Amino acid sequence: MVRLPLTPAEVERGQRLGALLRQARGERSMLVTALDAGVSPETLRKIESGRVATPAFPTIAAIADVLGLSLDAVWAEINQADGAAGPARSGRHARERLAS
Repeated sequence: MVRLPLTPAEVERGQRLGALLRQARGERSMLVTALDAGVSPETLRKIESGRVATPAFPTIAAIADVLGLSLDAVWAEINQADGAAGPARSGRHARERLAS
């Protein structure tokens, strides 16, 4: 599968996601958070730094669960600046981006 380049909006959403997760983690250790979520600390570090702008949905769901964040709140936060709505972004292309 050929991975398409990310759009500027996707990069920005990835940065907002990282900032949200960092803020929600607070003083909690990155290592403990990652292990509790079942992801590697390196994966969490890359997501928090915005280096992985489109992490897989199960990864986001697991981290959000550990941090006590609802997926609705995560979705609203990362899409606030570009005005994207859930149904408008739920097509095949959006699912491919989340799964990559």
